[in-house]
Amino acid sequence: MGETEPRETGLRERKKQRTYQEVSDTAVRLFLERGFDAVSVAEVAAAAGISKPTLFRYFPAKEDLVLHRIADHETEAARVVAGEPDPVDALRRHFLAGLERRDPVTGLNDHPQVLAFHRLLYGTPALVARAHRHQERSEAALAEALGGDLDARLAAGQIIAVQRILALDNWRRIAAGERVADVAPDAVRAAERAFGRLAAAVPGLPEAHTD
Repeated sequence: MGETEPRETGLRERKKQRTYQEVSDTAVRLFLERGFDAVSVAEVAAAAGISKPTLFRYFPAKEDLVLHRIADHETEAARVVAGEPDPVDALRRHFLAGLERRDPVTGLNDHPQVLAFHRLLYGTPALVARAHRHQERSEAALAEALGGDLDARLAAGQIIAVQRILALDNWRRIAAGERVADVAPDAVRAAERAFGRLAAAVPGLPEAHTD
């Protein structure tokens, strides 16, 4: 009995995550085809084969149907710095690794679906506003990992802002038609410069907490 319960719990959780992903994918497809404001939540629910109340149990707001794709990044910075003696350097290395593998979150990715998603996200005021809430939660999680005091909150605010600005600059250049291969060297140099300035601006951060 004891072994069966965790297995069943794991199956339920995987099914729940699949439902999240399938509904979000359906919504994003419709939004890309017709525009965010032109598609109702009821239409998304019908296309996904679920009721509207069920959809709202998974996604409390229409914007969450889109932001689900980046929800797992909400605590990413906090996870990266956990136990690191130099949190800023750990985040610098993590961002550079993301550039190297063309992680969409760095903005350095020209896959048509990634570009379309970013156009949807950055071109819809309601989604931009919701994304700011995501960034605020990222900042709060990072601040807590860095100690939770005023210095930690100030550092977290600067770090999250730097990551956002670097990624947005990369995306704007690629969306304007520049090739990833041409943008990449500048993106690496910009990241090195920005994180270097961060290291000088927020010295003396303590080793980040681990859970």
